[in-house]
Amino acid sequence: MSNDRDRFARLRTVYADAERKAPALARRFAEAGLSAADFTSADALNRLAVLKKETLLAMQAQDPPFGGFLACDVAELGHIYVSPGPICEPSPAADSGGHGMDMMVRAAGVRAGDVALNTWAYHLVPAGLLFDRGLRAAGVTVIPGGTGNTELQAELLVRLKPTVFLGSTAFFATLVEQLRKSGHVLPRDWGLRHAFLGGEFGDWSAKRRAIESEFALKTWSCYGTADFGLIGYETGDDASYRIHEDRYVQICDPVTGAPVPVGEIGEVVVTTLTPGWPLIRFGTGDLGRAQSLSPDGGVDRLAPLEGRVGAARKIREIFVYPDHLRLLVDRVDGLAEARLRIGKIGHRETITLELLPTAGAAFSSDQVAECFQTLTRLRADRLVTIAQAGDFGHPTAIAEDRSN
Repeated sequence: MSNDRDRFARLRTVYADAERKAPALARRFAEAGLSAADFTSADALNRLAVLKKETLLAMQAQDPPFGGFLACDVAELGHIYVSPGPICEPSPAADSGGHGMDMMVRAAGVRAGDVALNTWAYHLVPAGLLFDRGLRAAGVTVIPGGTGNTELQAELLVRLKPTVFLGSTAFFATLVEQLRKSGHVLPRDWGLRHAFLGGEFGDWSAKRRAIESEFALKTWSCYGTADFGLIGYETGDDASYRIHEDRYVQICDPVTGAPVPVGEIGEVVVTTLTPGWPLIRFGTGDLGRAQSLSPDGGVDRLAPLEGRVGAARKIREIFVYPDHLRLLVDRVDGLAEARLRIGKIGHRETITLELLPTAGAAFSSDQVAECFQTLTRLRADRLVTIAQAGDFGHPTAIAEDRSN
């Protein structure tokens, strides 16, 4: 881990350049009475208010496409990802390791000669390509499976016998079920030795131990977001995340933004030390605890995440915001209000849309389903029409019922 002087010297260099090129960042510094030269310690950094993702989303809507935060020429970008919101996430062309995903792969001992089935989405969102870049940087051969195509991807697990799987825990379980329906005996019929799985809240460690025991493989998890790429990764048998050397991570009070002591729960707040997309004191909305700090005050080891703060909810690895439902109402004639309920059947999360029609009007269910999928890239499982506002089963725009 870099020492205090090194990291804050890097931070000042990156943000002095960004302050000249990104007008929204310059305004943010000015409003706090700061300039890049002031960031000599964590105390100075903490004077800057936390930037919430919802705020960045609104700023991008007002000043498209990047809200005034891009600190490089567009010619220097390799990709522009677009996550549901929509929110644009520029990725510098100079990146060769998937924003640090190669560090995660190498730490797991995966190398040239391994073959990986990567089932994360390659379309618009960053996950598929970032994992792909990280794998290729480590010399791994990649099968770019992407999402869907369940029967084919299950077949590839036994035909090509990849040694590494990457994807959500739910999709891993779906492929297992498909193979068993086809008469395959696992783990005899495949060659998997590693599974990089999307983490889950709750007793995630117990679920991983069960998977490892049943399928004779090693599971791995990392902490990353669309905004930063990799933030932390596992090493050995330690379930905590070692923080990427180009990220300065703090655990902060979700209301005040002030750092909380080691071991206390708070929002994960991240500052990147790489140029081009200068996110400083950015609130991820994830809740976690620091296990240890580095000498410069940043988190050195981060415990597994414990939940979310704010109104957004992650469903099938995609964030859904209340604004999505407000936009749905605006775009569908005859629709007065919409609520979303998250459930679970087996390994799969389910989506129920509860819909209140405008008085004396009617809406098209097909239009609702199509519009919701366009806004979120998720398919609703059920549409339920509610007779009157008081019939809504929950008071918020997004509610969870995962007990089933």
